Amino acid sequence: QDFNNLRALCLSQGVLFEDATFPANISSIGFSLLSEDKLRKIQWKRPTEFVRKPCLIMDGASIYDIMQSEKLGDCWMLAALGSLTVRKHFLKNVLPKDQGFQDDYAGIFHFQFWQYGDWVDVVIDDRLPFLDGRLLFVQPRTSNEFWPSLLEKAYAKLRGSYQNLHGGHPSEALVDFTGGVQVQFSLKDPLPNLEEILKAADKSQCLMGCSTSVLRNRDRARKDGIVQSHAYTITETATIPYKNEWKCIIRIWNPWGHREWKGPWSDESPEWNYVEPKYRENLLRKKEDGEFW
Repeated sequence: QDFNNLRALCLSQGVLFEDATFPANISSIGFSLLSEDKLRKIQWKRPTEFVRKPCLIMDGASIYDIMQSEKLGDCWMLAALGSLTVRKHFLKNVLPKDQGFQDDYAGIFHFQFWQYGDWVDVVIDDRLPFLDGRLLFVQPRTSNEFWPSLLEKAYAKLRGSYQNLHGGHPSEALVDFTGGVQVQFSLKDPLPNLEEILKAADKSQCLMGCSTSVLRNRDRARKDGIVQSHAYTITETATIPYKNEWKCIIRIWNPWGHREWKGPWSDESPEWNYVEPKYRENLLRKKEDGEFW
């Protein structure tokens, strides 16, 4: 599908694009993701139908624009997407700027993903699935900003359905979003120089994520706030003086947009009382936004 030709055709005919290759029906959702009753209740709406002034991006794409839906286990993809917002020079490949809800709006958008050695352009219409009056999948934190929802739809189309995003590894999506080479490290038997590897990767502008082990009882939050069978984004590393030594700490983001670690170096952790104010003020943000040290 050629985005520019299709948009020009829709504009000349005065119609909004409807994508026959990823239609607004159950086949694009997947037949076993939800109960049959809920699948029948899904409605498809364009952002222009339920908000006054929809935008693709407001004030730049941010990790805080994304909130994972409870209905779809695509934290692995959203964790990778969060990495792109931290390293914005990668985002421009995935999210072309030649589109929006203002000039030349025709209900058509496109995104690019790396597949088998080449960038593939994925065209979608902007009809999004609703259930019980809410967007069914990824929730934009700002009610009229839709790049996360539309990008998620394009990636679902690439994979065949939204259901095919239910479960995966952040490394898969990181490769699809960058064309880069992925390396994984097991924390069961960590390398002795893992801290140095992380610091070097951060300095080199690498994209990083992490995940907890898969359990039968998915998405179960432990007492320490960490969620089992879940993927996270690593957003930063820092080395700070603490009690006569230097500590390497790592900032991590939960795609839910809430539910944070409660142990050492968390928002309310007493460890911060022993950190010099200039470091503490620069690094610590006491906010329920899913991000924590």
